[in-house]
Amino acid sequence: MSAPQPHDLLWGMTPAALPVDAPAWATQVLAAGQPVVVRRACCAAGWVAVGLRGEGRAQRLGVQMRLADIRRQLRPEALRGQGTSPWAALQALASVAPVLDACGLAWGPTGGVGYQLATGVEVLHAASDLDLLLRTPRPISRVKARELLDSLDCGPCRIDVQLQTPAGGIALREWAGVAQRVLLKSALGARLVADPWNLLECAA
Repeated sequence: MSAPQPHDLLWGMTPAALPVDAPAWATQVLAAGQPVVVRRACCAAGWVAVGLRGEGRAQRLGVQMRLADIRRQLRPEALRGQGTSPWAALQALASVAPVLDACGLAWGPTGGVGYQLATGVEVLHAASDLDLLLRTPRPISRVKARELLDSLDCGPCRIDVQLQTPAGGIALREWAGVAQRVLLKSALGARLVADPWNLLECAA
């Protein structure tokens, strides 16, 4: 099993591992055997920062999970939609797959789409966005980012792509824009950087 990365889904956390003041819905989620999602935060050795999701945006909880408790791990790139769907977000996933496959980079759905595909739990609705992760170990030009954004913006719903660099995550929309610096999200927090692939700048 590889080291958990942001947006990975993890199974194995139990209600007993929750803080004593955790809400009842969080206990129910884990009791039902649902996964948690890896989030960006620093933890002590042997632990990973994760988030639980319930019904709606109001039910979100950030906690920590012991690495030893992980029983199953699923990365976004392992999730792909199958067949037709009434939800625009899943329709968008099917329509953009050829475009993203042509990039030659690992990618996959996150957010509600990824969670529903992985668990079968119906969390999507008519207004759901499609959140995607595109792994970019090497820099991509801002021109290429604009071209990719243009090709994705014709989908049936809003599509938000996060570029995962070795230093953290940035929004494709920002990298495709004109601002000299973009917001990089990492375990150390969020900061504005000019080159999100420059590890020295991002760690300074």
